[in-house]
This record gives sequence, structure tokens and C-alpha cells, in this order.
Amino acid sequence: MARLDHNALTESISDAVGASPDPSGEADLVFDKGSIKGSIIVASEAAALKGAFKRAKKINGYRWVVINRDDLFGANPLSLGSKAGILDATGKVLKNADTPRKKV
Repeated sequence: MARLDHNALTESISDAVGASPDPSGEADLVFDKGSIKGSIIVASEAAALKGAFKRAKKINGYRWVVINRDDLFGANPLSLGSKAGILDATGKVLKNADTPRKKV
């Protein structure tokens, strides 16, 4: 698959999982598709990965970062400790998101 820019990646993942823009603005998109649900942050460039995972840490519930598949080796180490999962443009889970903690 060819490398997608931010708009194309956003459109592709929206179509794949039925996501819509996040009204709160915390994430780029939100979705609920059966066992996969939550907030999505789009990181189309390798340089945007660090900021995407930092942003994901601040979101409650399930959180996902969608990437171009070529960026997986750069994204995986950054995902540690963020509880964020990783999706590709087709909605395939590349790394599962951790179960969100309940606030006490």
C-alpha cells in the first residue's frame, strides 16, 4: 500500500471502522465497532509519532494511533506506557490497546 498523507489516512480509517470526528477535540476521530472502539489519533508521518502517543496518554478510555504500516517499527517503542493501540489505514490492529483504568 502506498504511503498516505494525513487527509488520506484519516479518510481511510474513517471508512474502515466507521469513525467520525471527535466533537471534544481530544482525538482526531472516535468510533465504536464491536470489540474495537475508542478514540483515534492520526499520525501520517514518522515525525508525528512521538506527539501522537503523548497526546494519546491524555485521553480516557480506549485509544488508538493510526499509522502508515511502514512506520510500525518506529511507533511500537513509543507506544509503551501509553496504553494506546496501533491501527493501520485499513483498520487492522497492529498492536492491541490496553484496557483503560477506571478512575477512582
